[in-house]
Amino acid sequence: MIKEIREQFNASFTDEKYRLFLEKLEQLTQTKPGFRIAETPLFVPNSLNEQMQETCEHIIDFIAHPSFKELTAPSIPSHISIPGESELPEIIVFDFGICKNQQNEIVPQLIEMQGFPSVFGLQIYLDELFKEFYSIPENFDSYLNDFNKTQYTEFLKDLIIGNDEAKHTILLEFEPQHQKTLIDFVSLHNLLEIETACIKDLIPIGNQLFYINSKGDQTLIKRIFNRIVFEDIKEDDWNKITSLQEDYNIRWINHPNWFYRISKYCLPFLDHPFIPKTYFLNELTQPLVLNEYVLKPIFSYAGMGVKINVEQSDIDAINNPEQWILQQKVSYEPVVKTPSDDAKAEVRLFYFWKKDWPRPIAIHNLARLSKGEMIGTRYNEDKKWVGGSIAFFESAG
Repeated sequence: MIKEIREQFNASFTDEKYRLFLEKLEQLTQTKPGFRIAETPLFVPNSLNEQMQETCEHIIDFIAHPSFKELTAPSIPSHISIPGESELPEIIVFDFGICKNQQNEIVPQLIEMQGFPSVFGLQIYLDELFKEFYSIPENFDSYLNDFNKTQYTEFLKDLIIGNDEAKHTILLEFEPQHQKTLIDFVSLHNLLEIETACIKDLIPIGNQLFYINSKGDQTLIKRIFNRIVFEDIKEDDWNKITSLQEDYNIRWINHPNWFYRISKYCLPFLDHPFIPKTYFLNELTQPLVLNEYVLKPIFSYAGMGVKINVEQSDIDAINNPEQWILQQKVSYEPVVKTPSDDAKAEVRLFYFWKKDWPRPIAIHNLARLSKGEMIGTRYNEDKKWVGGSIAFFESAG
């Protein structure tokens, strides 16, 4: 997107640097990434950054409206009935595709949003490593709103752990050792000293929950940093997990309800130039040209279940249309020049909302590069210059 900077980066790239980059990442985390790490960061001009953040502000107006909880109450499935929902979501992430509009302009298009965490720890390492191995221009930064590594790490510690000892906070997952994002769990442990626990291993005693820490001690849980996508738990596994429907004395970050409230479920209610038109499948009353839309399950994660080339038979086969949307297709533009085919890109902005803040603010990000139809780290793994990465934003002025 910024020709001179892209040419400078590509000219300085070597396969050996990339090998050493990955080697250093594995040394820092003692973990092999479960997904492909891209060879390059994304360099984002200030104008595009401003468009993305302006779109986020429009959505935050919707989330902050007094009617939001009532409007999104139907999104929460009956099998997720966990007490202790917070007044506000501490974490919101927004995904934007880098696209070209009908005026031949590069613009962002909102793809989805999530009231759910992302790879917050890994991105700290990616920022450092790209700066170590390459000359990132001084007027570009991966952090937003004047944050830096130290401030961001301290902020995460305050948000996730609060005033408690780190041992009383867990990162909660389902079978974490099998998750592609395991490297992020390790990164957060390195940075914040919080341990990861599997929901199957929680120990309920009265109105309290405990886990066995890495030293083998049964330890009280006061706070849960939630990384579980409950929709991904197979039906056969539900009887293996610890029920969380009792009123335990714990605080969630984020509470599971926010995963459902702030999701693709919100898209049909939004009207903005950088938000593709979206319809609930069960409420569709007008005929649509199907090849102009993408069919998506509302609560899927990482692109699972998405159908790009939609046919009527796909719609007819769905037995729960209230959990699906049709979203207008956008035209991803291959904006990243690479030694082979150029790559498409997405940017995910990390927004955080502390209790004493009037609104959430953007602090950090991730980027994803792809050379296939689907954007996401699980796709086109046989190609180069694709995968998980980070964006560096041009400073204003």
